[in-house]
Amino acid sequence: MFLSELGSDEVGVTSAVSNFLIGCCNEFDNIITLSPLQTVELKVAMSCQGCVGAVKRVLGKMEGVETFDIDLEKQKVTVKGNVQPEAVLQTVSKTGKATSYWEAAEAPAAPEAPAAPEAPAAAESKPAETVAAA
Repeated sequence: MFLSELGSDEVGVTSAVSNFLIGCCNEFDNIITLSPLQTVELKVAMSCQGCVGAVKRVLGKMEGVETFDIDLEKQKVTVKGNVQPEAVLQTVSKTGKATSYWEAAEAPAAPEAPAAPEAPAAAESKPAETVAAA
């Protein structure tokens, strides 16, 4: 049967069903193309529960966030969800807190630079400070 053979009510129903099926297929495609859940770890300069609250507010509004954990003591924020790491970093940065990616393994402290070469021996015999007596 062709659309031209259908009455106006039947065309409307057919069109609605067709639109519904197209919508379902588009939603199905979106589900298939979703990226897997990601875990993003950030170092966030937080000093109090107010800071924690600010981070909670922005992450609670962020689309794609499934869960998040905030560790004030370690100043670490862990976010899991269908999110992009850069978007999470930018969102948390909006709180005004210094934000960077958490390093997987904290880098060892850099070795101290060798001491500056000492002054010649003649300079060592001079006192470092002289105080005049009154």
